[in-house]
Amino acid sequence: MADQLRWDYLSCYGADHIETPNLDWLASRGMRFNKAYVQSPICGPSRMSFYTGRYVRSHGSTWNGFPLRVGEPTLGDHLREIGVKCSLVGKTHMTPDKEGMERLGITPESTIGALVAQCGFEVFVRDDGTNHSDYPGRCGEDYDQYLRDHGMDGDNPWEEWANTAIGPAGEMRTGWVIENAPLAARVPKEHSETAWLTTRGIDYIEAQGDQPWLCHLSYIKPHWPFLAPAPYNDMYKAADLPPVVRSDDERQTDHPLMQAWMNMRVCKSMARDEVRDLAGVCYMGLIKELDDQLGRLFSYLRETGRMDDTMIVFCSDHGDNMGDHWLGEKDLFYDCSARIPLLIYDPRDQADATRGTATDALVEGIDLVPTFLDFFNGADKSHILEGRSLSPLMQGAATEWREFAVSEYDYATRDSRREVGMDQADARLAMIFDGRWKYVHVEKMRPLLFDLEDDPDELCDLATNPEYANELSRLRDLHFEWSRQHHSRITRSAAQIERMTDAKEPPGIYIGYRDKNELEGDGRQMPDHASG
Repeated sequence: MADQLRWDYLSCYGADHIETPNLDWLASRGMRFNKAYVQSPICGPSRMSFYTGRYVRSHGSTWNGFPLRVGEPTLGDHLREIGVKCSLVGKTHMTPDKEGMERLGITPESTIGALVAQCGFEVFVRDDGTNHSDYPGRCGEDYDQYLRDHGMDGDNPWEEWANTAIGPAGEMRTGWVIENAPLAARVPKEHSETAWLTTRGIDYIEAQGDQPWLCHLSYIKPHWPFLAPAPYNDMYKAADLPPVVRSDDERQTDHPLMQAWMNMRVCKSMARDEVRDLAGVCYMGLIKELDDQLGRLFSYLRETGRMDDTMIVFCSDHGDNMGDHWLGEKDLFYDCSARIPLLIYDPRDQADATRGTATDALVEGIDLVPTFLDFFNGADKSHILEGRSLSPLMQGAATEWREFAVSEYDYATRDSRREVGMDQADARLAMIFDGRWKYVHVEKMRPLLFDLEDDPDELCDLATNPEYANELSRLRDLHFEWSRQHHSRITRSAAQIERMTDAKEPPGIYIGYRDKNELEGDGRQMPDHASG
């Protein structure tokens, strides 16, 4: 998993401004999913959906730093039940439910507590790519020690080497300031965070032997800070960037939330061409570095024969607006943010027929958990998991598939919420996308509507056009239908419920029978002490 990687910055998805040959190779060996969407276009809630196989409205971790509640089943929980080790190398953005753990008497030092605190993963390496002197719980000590072991010392080597450059006068320049993006990070490329995580991923695989395992190799980049090691820092120029996608009409929208969003500082900054050009060029360099390191990983898998028995999934937790639609950062449901790259290589013979092909089926991040369970022959858990296995698509099997994809967004902590006078409890957005029409529900405001067939750049909001009233109504109904679906009844499977239905009332409970004959005629037995 990459962090904040746009789908349209990979050459296997048609990008002509950058070449990513190693990911192209993976696509040629597996299947490319053209319409894959995250369940929230922000790190934390998106990842919690990837790790639980459940929508954001179901797992409840709706924003970065909002804990995943104790007891929420995770991928690691499901895999351990069938003897599969589930481990982390890299980032999760997981915040543990410390209050819930304390209430239940679960200590972080215990075996169960460690798993709960790490979103169900056994931690081989955790590195969230955050300034851990300010956020000590986010982890990064292993990489700090690695840098120190290679002569890169300091109070915070992650900050001082991986995310600091040297200016023309020999001065230290921080990667947090975008004007420094053309400079090379102090860290040599062979010791960058991307290279180090790749090495640690290989170390993990080498240590596993024959036992079944899943490794979540979770990269930090191309997420900010925008600073890359040489030669990736100046590999591209502003002229290499694709044209920005936005229109003057978008600036004139009558939608108060969209106006407020474009008014946020980060959006006004990234909407400036000179800022986007600096950030975008570095962004491309970081993607190129990631592709090169994945080439090293794929070479290792080929040389060791692990390509014969290992499924490889490449994806991102969300994209990046990068100035499109006058927006910065991630957020909202434009394809540059909510749509992700998803490439899957399945080593099984059943997948041979679809190698090197692509599908336009609507796929969601929550589909990965059931896909992994299916790969390991785990039991169906559709009463818990809201995604569905992608195996039928990869095996070319005829299958009924979803009619629409869903993504959600909780903007309660965003400045735009206060600008429009919205109570935090109502700061909710939901996207319904049926493959052509994208509908955005905005609580207590009018919706948004885009036709991606006639307007693939999503420049024209059609929600107020009466010609599209029928589409608006149809998609609103789909949102209502999805909202009514079961999502909290996870402690009983469908098979268990059928058995309970067959058994009628629980043993020893007899409700509404007039007499003994009626009771026994229903196949029930009288209590031993009763004669009538």
